[in-house]
Amino acid sequence: MANQICFKSYCWAVGTTSYRTDKFNMNIELQLALLKEFWELPEQIGGTWRKNNALQARYYRFLKSREFVKGDAPRPDKDAREKTSGLRDIGLLDDGRQITEAGLALLKIAQSGDFTPDNLLEIPKDSYLYFKQLLKTACCVDQTYVRPFVVFLYAVSRLDYLTYEEFTYLLPLCIDRQTTEKVIEGIRLSRLGALQYEEILLSVLMEMENYRQALQLLQEEEIEESVICNIGINRKSARYDKPYYILYQILHRIAFQQENLALELLEATKKLTNGKVGGAWRKYFFRSVNKRAIAKGGLSMLNPVKILQTQSEQAFRREFFRIMHLFKAKATLADYFDLNRRYFKITGLALFEDGRVKLDILPKCYIGQIADRLPEFAFTKTKLLEKDVPLEAIHASLTVDSGRLYRQLGQLLQTPVFDKASAHSVIKKERYDRMQKLIDEKFDNDTLITLLSHFENRKDEEIRAMVTDNADIPTIFEYVLAIVWYILSGRTGDVLAYMNLSLETDLLPKTHAGGGKADIVWQYEKTEAYPKHTLLLEATLADGANQRRMEMEPVSRHLGDYCLEHKPELKNEEAYCIFVTTFLNTNVISDFRARRFMEYYNAAGTDYVTGLKILPMQTAELKKALKSGITYPQIYKLLDQAHNSGGAPKEWYETQIAQAGVWNGV
Repeated sequence: MANQICFKSYCWAVGTTSYRTDKFNMNIELQLALLKEFWELPEQIGGTWRKNNALQARYYRFLKSREFVKGDAPRPDKDAREKTSGLRDIGLLDDGRQITEAGLALLKIAQSGDFTPDNLLEIPKDSYLYFKQLLKTACCVDQTYVRPFVVFLYAVSRLDYLTYEEFTYLLPLCIDRQTTEKVIEGIRLSRLGALQYEEILLSVLMEMENYRQALQLLQEEEIEESVICNIGINRKSARYDKPYYILYQILHRIAFQQENLALELLEATKKLTNGKVGGAWRKYFFRSVNKRAIAKGGLSMLNPVKILQTQSEQAFRREFFRIMHLFKAKATLADYFDLNRRYFKITGLALFEDGRVKLDILPKCYIGQIADRLPEFAFTKTKLLEKDVPLEAIHASLTVDSGRLYRQLGQLLQTPVFDKASAHSVIKKERYDRMQKLIDEKFDNDTLITLLSHFENRKDEEIRAMVTDNADIPTIFEYVLAIVWYILSGRTGDVLAYMNLSLETDLLPKTHAGGGKADIVWQYEKTEAYPKHTLLLEATLADGANQRRMEMEPVSRHLGDYCLEHKPELKNEEAYCIFVTTFLNTNVISDFRARRFMEYYNAAGTDYVTGLKILPMQTAELKKALKSGITYPQIYKLLDQAHNSGGAPKEWYETQIAQAGVWNGV
């Protein structure tokens, strides 16, 4: 019996697959704040995390008491470790789960609520900190170190972009300089049609000693269950590969004896312990996985794949080995895609859209200037992971001349760029071009109407699937409302600024632990249809008594404070508020109607404004507006007339707003 062939890691991943979470940014910030609170509790003072299952379990229960986790984990200590390991990996926590200098810097940014870019790359403050942390983050792969994000930056700069397949199945294989160059060259050839990405993956595996040893064993030994289990190189235990022995026997009989075992082959693939791998085998071999069709059609239901056409025993065994490990590797690498994507996206540099991964425009210029030097530290470990240090401290090559960077940006966009101000201007234009494309492709009127209906019925999972899982539902509601209003306003106005929301590089919303500003503040210049004015859009999904409790005071306060703050310029222009919700509470309508006659004072009671113009509206009206194609000038006229009309609040809303003919284009 040959010696057991050991598994060796062949790829990297950032974080851990045992902990996947939506609202990624918010949950990182929340957990840092919760850990800080946890360690300050009297009972935790002097406690240590390592090898302390009792303390780790207490942390899990602490998270549960703060509603950060739900349910009851069978092993709370393990769950606590999983919740924190990703933050440790990127240097926000140390091994003892204490918040590091870098973690405290992120927490400070999050608690300030100010994410305004203050760096050369024009990315938000928190993204810039994540960028520096990911530059330092290293994974240990088979006793060597690799910095995944640095490798990504190098590869994407050399190749201009990565397809999702290349990002998923090939990039994580880049664990050293030699393999990285091999993969990059392989991708170039695959784009020319000279090579399939699966061949690149297999070629990397077959350069590893354990895979070469396994293939040699398969070709030389008499086939037994123990041999198949051994050459499976299972990372957990060889016994998990026992089903492959039956699979091998069935395929062998089909290939060499032409036995009609198609149905048996289908059932054998279902016995594989990894469901994704079994599905890959079925897709590879069968035209259809319908059992009746296979029972009737027999071998004619099989695809003419290479292994079934082999002429020799050695060729059959080699092809079986290739299929076995290709599907295993693809399943493993596919598990890491979402994890790597989440971590790379929080840097504010990486764009994932249209099936491609690329760099945003200014980061692309920046990385282009330093790409050749990235391999100098891409395969090293740093002692600075837990520190909050400037870029040049991470590596000298990360420093660039701003003037040169701006000139390169201008060349890329074919427009003059001389300084920070002009760079900001062209970047803003490029973002708006992408925003128009995003709306056209992802948020047409029918989609927006569907989303508004989902908000009304609180179909949260559908909403996340249609928009993003990196924001909570109230934030997504504000975002969708801003897009709706942008469309109703004829796509005019600085909507990305008016939103007052944090956006990812792909211009989708993200939620922070402290929450963003609730107001969407829209500025309108004078036209024939309306005077110059400011509109505050307030959005809520609260209904019933909660709506009255949560929204009556904040809405009037936001508008009142705005009017007081801008009192001088409002002498000649108007500021008013539209309150948008899915279902209006009658007492909320009544309160807002009363505000038109009331004084609103500042905190000191030394200044006031008289009369606040607040108009309530339901999403039902917005859906009608999108269907009928009416525009903001018509809505402004309707709401202005409604504001100046009389009547009891409930009846006033029904007749003057909800049932107004304008929504139907009348």
